[in-house]
Amino acid sequence: MKSGPIRVLARLFGGEGKSATVLDSLPNVISYPESRSGVTVGGLGALEVTTVLDCVRVLAEGIAQVPLKVYRPAKGGRGSDPATDHPLYKLLYKRPNPWQTSFEFREMLMVHLALCGNAYVFKNYVGGELYELVPLEPKRVTVQRAADLSLSYRVIAENGSSQVFPAASVWHLRGLSWDGWRGLDTIKLAREAVGLAVATEAAHARLHKNGVQSSGVYSVSGELKGDQYKQLSKWIYDHIAGGNSFKPLILDRSAAWTPTAMKGVDAEHLNTRKMQIEEICRAFRVFPQMVGHAGDQTPTFASAEQFFTAHVVHTLGPWFSRIEQSAGVNLIADDDDAFVRFTVNGLMRGAMKDEAEYFAKALGSGGSRGWLTANEVRNLKDMNPEDGGDELPQPIVSAPPAPKKEG
Repeated sequence: MKSGPIRVLARLFGGEGKSATVLDSLPNVISYPESRSGVTVGGLGALEVTTVLDCVRVLAEGIAQVPLKVYRPAKGGRGSDPATDHPLYKLLYKRPNPWQTSFEFREMLMVHLALCGNAYVFKNYVGGELYELVPLEPKRVTVQRAADLSLSYRVIAENGSSQVFPAASVWHLRGLSWDGWRGLDTIKLAREAVGLAVATEAAHARLHKNGVQSSGVYSVSGELKGDQYKQLSKWIYDHIAGGNSFKPLILDRSAAWTPTAMKGVDAEHLNTRKMQIEEICRAFRVFPQMVGHAGDQTPTFASAEQFFTAHVVHTLGPWFSRIEQSAGVNLIADDDDAFVRFTVNGLMRGAMKDEAEYFAKALGSGGSRGWLTANEVRNLKDMNPEDGGDELPQPIVSAPPAPKKEG
């Protein structure tokens, strides 16, 4: 088990262990404006919306389950080999710090990226060598840009103290960006969709709290005097809410009950809730089917394999590239020929049949002229080249059967 010093951060954060719930240590990440639905949603509050939670899990677990390794060009300059002797290899592939696995570390970074548009990691060097990667809560980090365009990062501790670190000490992963040095906050941009989802769910919850009984007007003949109004209000509440829901309501004195609110099966209300699932999925670029929502639309994919391929390519693919390139720039020296790459092939096993048919044709099967060499195919599959694999293959044509001899 790896253990070691985190001296700078330990001094900043007080040096004493503290126990805290997640809700205590992670309130709303930043200040969020109120949505037009009247709901303010941000940070962990957004994760209370199940569609947001599932979208974030789809992204975070999808990124975390794919191994992230360090490679070097193979000898001879053809292909690549895992750089198991590189100090970064074990940090990314096995254990980035004493308390997290590689899966947990990358899952956490992706949660920060998906919600806040930024993820921050303190690079702890010991003896001039990168020793561990320590994730920082986005709410505790402020990016500062100087007049010369250099960046620095102010990290705020729980006790209110802060310290400024140079860009060389912080690995900053950015999502979609407007200015190039800060990622855009997804929840702030999608606050209307998330806020409406919260508002409609809250309205439905209040309906059930009242026993799925709609509000309305209880009218009686004559005038209510003194405490009669309070007594009647209490009587109505006692006979409508909670365990008395759905029981017959016996009215006297020519009383009448007139509903004034929607019923629990209001079609427009349910449609709005369904629509918000799709709106939130759209904000995260996650297919609704991945969060268990097919809607009224029939999937247009010919097979489950093609659908999953689309998910890997269009939803996870941009994040793979973003993290690979960010790690290469921030964690590997300019004079080091090593590079970082996700091994995505394991996710694509479901599409092997279609892939095999494509590569067979590309190599000249079926009589067509091949347009890929064997080594080009191997390169597409992250495999090293083989001797003799750089020639375009000749068309593979099955010989016709020999004619039968008569007599």
